[in-house]
Amino acid sequence: MSSLALILHDEGFKVIGSDIDQYTFTQKGLEAAGIKILSFDPNNLKDGMVVIAGNAFTDQHPEIERARAMNLEVIRYHELLGQMLGSYTSIGVAGTHGKTSTTGLLSHVLSGVAPTSYLIGDGTGKGIPDARFFVFEADEYRRHFIAYHPDYMIMTNVDFDHPDYYKDLADVQSAFQKVALQVKKGIFAWGDDKGLRSLHADVPIYYYGTSENDDFQAQNVERTTTGSEFDVVHHGKKIGHFEIPLFGEHNVLNSLAVIAVSYFESIDLDLIKRELMSYQGVKRRFSEEKVGDNVLIDDYAHHPSEIKATIDATRQKYPDKKVVAVFQPHTYSRTAALLDGFAKSLSLADQVILTEIFGSARESEGKVSSKDLADKIGNDTKIIHENDLQALLDLHDAVLVFMGAGDIGKYEDDYKAAIKG
Repeated sequence: MSSLALILHDEGFKVIGSDIDQYTFTQKGLEAAGIKILSFDPNNLKDGMVVIAGNAFTDQHPEIERARAMNLEVIRYHELLGQMLGSYTSIGVAGTHGKTSTTGLLSHVLSGVAPTSYLIGDGTGKGIPDARFFVFEADEYRRHFIAYHPDYMIMTNVDFDHPDYYKDLADVQSAFQKVALQVKKGIFAWGDDKGLRSLHADVPIYYYGTSENDDFQAQNVERTTTGSEFDVVHHGKKIGHFEIPLFGEHNVLNSLAVIAVSYFESIDLDLIKRELMSYQGVKRRFSEEKVGDNVLIDDYAHHPSEIKATIDATRQKYPDKKVVAVFQPHTYSRTAALLDGFAKSLSLADQVILTEIFGSARESEGKVSSKDLADKIGNDTKIIHENDLQALLDLHDAVLVFMGAGDIGKYEDDYKAAIKG
């Protein structure tokens, strides 16, 4: 929503918004743009407004009810975004994991070579007059991405998530299949994903990965403590050697998808190489800082597959350090449905520290607890609370990987404050 607000602001609309009072990292860009943020209150609604409703809130939200009572035009976020795509070469990025990282990388690369508008899930958005490209994150939650008919779609993976809505993996797969039939020019999909391999579409599907049966292959991959580099081969022909200042196998794959899209849009690959090397990442995706004698990494990972990828990236950059996963489970339904997966992925760290479960606007309690997850992991897994960070304070010369989609930032802030005295 904050990304969309920034785009509309750039396009000349007067934008204000209502939100929770608690600070979130996505509001920083809104404040910098001078966009007013109000506390939720039906009295915020005025005659003549067009109301864009965020998908986290039902039609029973007091402001949405007031807007309808006032006969204001009410449009859901995904519906408006779908209407905006027709004026550009639009490229959506879908996938249970990796959407934000890939959207951010693609936006950065294309912005460096052509006018590009973009909407990224970390709260970043920009509207460019007469842009050639529009890059956007296509969220599968509640099938919202079915509102989109883009020219191209990158699909990073299909995994079971959002158990409060989807019944199982097959249900998620059906959503991706439906949106695949709406793409106009081409789909770029990760070749190792069985679900993506089973897609059918009315446009070509180009698979990317490291296998011989992929259309775009990363070969001779070298991962070091400064980044990764690899050759890209398309149907047996080497099209270039690329370097990225990024870590983890998933970032090699994300970069490969970006290169493939750029190749089909006939963009000079030397320009792509240049832009890849200057990429600094998106908010809350492997963000690093030194705190005392430890390295602190902040990441949005909140699914077992994402946790595995983040720990993999950490091992690549810091092969000789102790890796501590500091994880805040996000929603009771996800924690319960994926408990075994969380335990397996978190066990890849040398030590695990958990916070209590973070609920959501849709669910504030459940029958599972962080202790259930700690018991499943074993290996002296600890649980911290806001008033008791001793398990963190006891750590030295380690990499602390804070992961979660809730308010884990408050634990990070309290830890940093305690260390700095």
